[in-house]
Amino acid sequence: MEITKPLISEAKSYSPTVLNFDVVIVGGAMTGATLALAIEYFTDAGLSIAVVEAAIHDNSHPGYDARSIALSYSSCNLLERIGIWRALSHFSSAIKSIHVSDQGHFGLTEMHAQHDNFPFFGNVIELIHAGQVFFSAFKTAKNITFFCPAIVLSVEREQKCIKLTLSSGQALQAQLLVAADGTTSSCCAMVGIGHHEHDFNQVAVVANITTSMPHHGRAFERFTSSGPLALLPMSEARSSLVWCVTPLEAPKLLALSDNNFLDALQCAFGWRLGHLVHVGQRNTYPLILHQSTQLISHRFAAVGNAAQTLHPIAGQGFNLGLRDVIALAEEIASAYREAKDCGDIALLLRYQKRRTHDRDNTIAMTSGLVYGFSNTSIPLVLSRNLGLASMSIFHEIKAPLLQKAMGLIE
Repeated sequence: MEITKPLISEAKSYSPTVLNFDVVIVGGAMTGATLALAIEYFTDAGLSIAVVEAAIHDNSHPGYDARSIALSYSSCNLLERIGIWRALSHFSSAIKSIHVSDQGHFGLTEMHAQHDNFPFFGNVIELIHAGQVFFSAFKTAKNITFFCPAIVLSVEREQKCIKLTLSSGQALQAQLLVAADGTTSSCCAMVGIGHHEHDFNQVAVVANITTSMPHHGRAFERFTSSGPLALLPMSEARSSLVWCVTPLEAPKLLALSDNNFLDALQCAFGWRLGHLVHVGQRNTYPLILHQSTQLISHRFAAVGNAAQTLHPIAGQGFNLGLRDVIALAEEIASAYREAKDCGDIALLLRYQKRRTHDRDNTIAMTSGLVYGFSNTSIPLVLSRNLGLASMSIFHEIKAPLLQKAMGLIE
């Protein structure tokens, strides 16, 4: 994708000059791009920012592929704060109601945004459209320089700065390095930050589905014996599918013809959207909880999937990462207004303190939902279905979980 600023990494001859920035962000997909734009917005372009991205930003970029992302109500508001939501909203599909059910059991509940005086619970955006919006925003940014394609080869930390060497031959120096380079963050590894890992023994099958009945903004979360199945509303009468199955089932589902796959999905999901008439390209990815052992280190911070990668149940992953981004951007902006070092350890400690409670609670909630709804123990099946049924009757039971899902409480 053409951008107004030169792709420095494509220079034919390399200068030994070290390029100085205030902040270097490694990872230019949605999390890293949002952080760069948030810092620019909160500081009125007062800080110089470098974004280093390995993949060329086109329709095949792994951060902006055919998948969709569910933005919570709070996330939409956060993106509006930094001036990006209006452009994204043109490509969004509002979630106006959420239907939750347990396959083969009586428990179900349904939530409607208008009943709780909200315009929507969230919005679904296709990542490829999000990429177009963010790269357009980069074109007009005043103080963001984009290095692509480029890989960080080495990181060297000194007392008052951090230095990076790129695969292009360029050398960068900054006060702060932020890792937004995803689950297998090379930057975290380079500064000695490890991660805890837990395998849920599930694989997500993702695809776009066309249904015979319009979705009318309805999102569905259906719990099956092999894992949760979600259908989220999209444009053009489509829904975004995330179907969590066992590692043995996943390759069998990929090997099915489109018609046979739709038949299997129809059996698992039911007929609430009528006949499932078309499926797009199917992909899979293993579901493993990754959690970095630290959020910060000397002149270093991790955000988004580099800090934690969650199970997709309840759609909390990116929304949690966005709260990382905004908290860090606010702390950086505060330091800028006070003419302080934006990589100072006091700033980083404040960021860590702000994020620890929300991070731990959200990881516990999503992991608990996975185990609670994958367990076939009769007492647990009965209790969770009673819980779902009670949520349909008593708003006081439903409200806290709904507010957490919408990002209104941390």
